[in-house]
Amino acid sequence: MNDDENTARANRVTREDWTSGRDPWHGHVEGLTLGTDATVLFYANETPGQGPKWHVHPYDEIFIIRKGRALYTIGDRKIEANEGDVLLGPRDVPHKFHNLGPGRLETVDIHLNPTWVQTNLDDPELQERLE
Repeated sequence: MNDDENTARANRVTREDWTSGRDPWHGHVEGLTLGTDATVLFYANETPGQGPKWHVHPYDEIFIIRKGRALYTIGDRKIEANEGDVLLGPRDVPHKFHNLGPGRLETVDIHLNPTWVQTNLDDPELQERLE
């Protein structure tokens, strides 16, 4: 691919096209939209204890904490992450995270796949509490 062909791949997705409308920093851009193999998710919430539930992806995921604090459970590991930290969620390893507070949590999650593929799972911690 020459420089002109490479330059022609440059692309832009406006906020209106990727935001979910719930929050100005909540939504995603699939890699296919940009012609690349990485899908980017923007996640934000104001409520301590709130966050994505137990799920898994068939590809690696990189978590970047832009603001706040979160508790990540990746497989059987618990990691307290702070603003500026970067974590890896390996492919096929179930994970979840929630806002530790106080205040807002913002993350950028890079899914190393051209589309967002997620399987939601029953949370083993909740199952243990019920038994």
